[in-house]
Amino acid sequence: MVGVAFDCLANPLGVVRKTFEKAVSSTQGFDPATFNGKDWGALDVFRKFLFDQDALSQVPILDPTNMRGIQPNSLVRFRGMVQDMLGNEFYVGAFKDGLTWRTNKFTDVASYPMASTSEMQVWERRLLYCVPVPGQNEWTLHNSPSESVINRSSSSSSHHGEKRQRNEAHDNMDLNDVDHEPRDPSLCNKKQREAGPSSQSVSNPQESVQDDTLPGARTLPIFNTNSIACLIKIYDSPEADLKLNDVFEFICVYTFDPELVVHKDDSDEFSNGLCEDTLAHLPPSKVPHLHCLIHRKLTVQDFLLSSPIIEPMPTMVRGIREALLRYLTSVLGNDGVAAHCLLLHLLSRVHARVDTAAVGKLSLNLIGFSNESVSIFGNQLHLAIENLLPFTQCIPITLDYLNTATLAPRKDYQMNRLVTGVLQLAQGTHLTIDETQLKAGTLNTVGVANAGLLKNLMECQKVEYEFEYYKMEMAADVRILVLSEGKSNILPADLVLPFRPNVVSSIAHPTSEELQAWRWYLASQRSLLHTIEPEMQKIVEDDMVAARQEDRSLGCEDFSRWLTMARSMSLSFGETCLSLEHWQMVKELERLRKERLK
Repeated sequence: MVGVAFDCLANPLGVVRKTFEKAVSSTQGFDPATFNGKDWGALDVFRKFLFDQDALSQVPILDPTNMRGIQPNSLVRFRGMVQDMLGNEFYVGAFKDGLTWRTNKFTDVASYPMASTSEMQVWERRLLYCVPVPGQNEWTLHNSPSESVINRSSSSSSHHGEKRQRNEAHDNMDLNDVDHEPRDPSLCNKKQREAGPSSQSVSNPQESVQDDTLPGARTLPIFNTNSIACLIKIYDSPEADLKLNDVFEFICVYTFDPELVVHKDDSDEFSNGLCEDTLAHLPPSKVPHLHCLIHRKLTVQDFLLSSPIIEPMPTMVRGIREALLRYLTSVLGNDGVAAHCLLLHLLSRVHARVDTAAVGKLSLNLIGFSNESVSIFGNQLHLAIENLLPFTQCIPITLDYLNTATLAPRKDYQMNRLVTGVLQLAQGTHLTIDETQLKAGTLNTVGVANAGLLKNLMECQKVEYEFEYYKMEMAADVRILVLSEGKSNILPADLVLPFRPNVVSSIAHPTSEELQAWRWYLASQRSLLHTIEPEMQKIVEDDMVAARQEDRSLGCEDFSRWLTMARSMSLSFGETCLSLEHWQMVKELERLRKERLK
């Protein structure tokens, strides 16, 4: 239960202020500068409440369905990808109210009136623009906490909703009061410009506000019914902890309020025209402002609704594998070879990088599709993958698409931002590329560049970000599946397999329990470490030498692919060490694949 003194859910700012006052009173010769970049005990209170008392589930996850029901200045969670890194912002972190020091940390507005002559301390925070993970599938969305949690938060603070003037009588404030709209706008917010790559920022792909009265308004995202983008303010966290395109869960103070307007007061030396970047002043009526208390990086497993209660034994993993393989085989028209290759492809990931090589990638090109077959099996396959993996994207490649699409993020120096591209994806995303509609024609300059971007992503698992005078490569981990009529000339996949379905029938819909087991299986087995014992390594080397003697066309790329397939084959059985049985299965699969290619 929450202690009497603190209401972490409804009034997190009260916790921040109370712990600050306690720290100030217990410090001899208090110097507020010593608190810059440090926690004075507030975060310990939240960690104890959220994790030691197991109250994390009580914190609502911010989404379009509950946004209007959550009170401003309450505690929320937001899950999203870092899409825009806006640099640093200066703000008045502490100020003297008479003889008492106050803090404005974790808020956009001053908790008490601040005179221009007040003694102040200017602190620093980072700005991140975060969006829901691109391609995040609907089944990954956790149900929001029950309405009783949100209503309880609302009712506990509803009687404080009216605007009111503050005065010195609030010095002995009740910590269970929730302050909706303090009187003074936050002072300052000077945006620190970084023109170089360290300020890598990416725009939001949502629609833009077409209000010409707001500078740079065409770059401002607006809400839609499917997603929410947020401006996250980060405190006291090393810069290396949060990187572009990483996926995080942020536990924050929620300061969205449609009625709150950011004013500029010409008499205020801190707020008069010093916020240069438009995104630094995204109004809360357009994008919620979240002041981050705690953040954690998420993995694919964190997006699964459930996992087996008991740690599965190898026999259970084998059972899940067999059931999933039967399902994939039926989706692919009873093509067992294609189903096996697809399973290895879904279990692959980039687990190491050697020079320019991304070790562990296993792209797949299924060839032999026609307009008719892709409408049947292609759609079935896309739906199956969408139901199995958290993040999926599908690109139908045509000549016009290649010549016009914006695939690479591009730096806009006028706005000091990167404009997002289609290939700005989170780690672990699955990308299906449909080439069946691609006809002969001429690629323009944009088309040639886009074809190169796709090829570089497939071969090196890197995406080039466009700057005005140079390009910067960003590492990726995207599984790529290509559906085409013949072998793709644009995207040279690791595995090329002629697709040979022999049955067209309705697919039995898997149960929710089966889907949950398969999702857990693909996420957990893919993340396992894998080794090859010396004895097995000698067998593999001897087989590779013998294969090279029979076929001089085999090279390092082929042998690397075999090892990647062997890794995925072992993991598909829940084994972390390559066995002779699994190596033989890989060789047999390769034999069947090459027979089809002949």
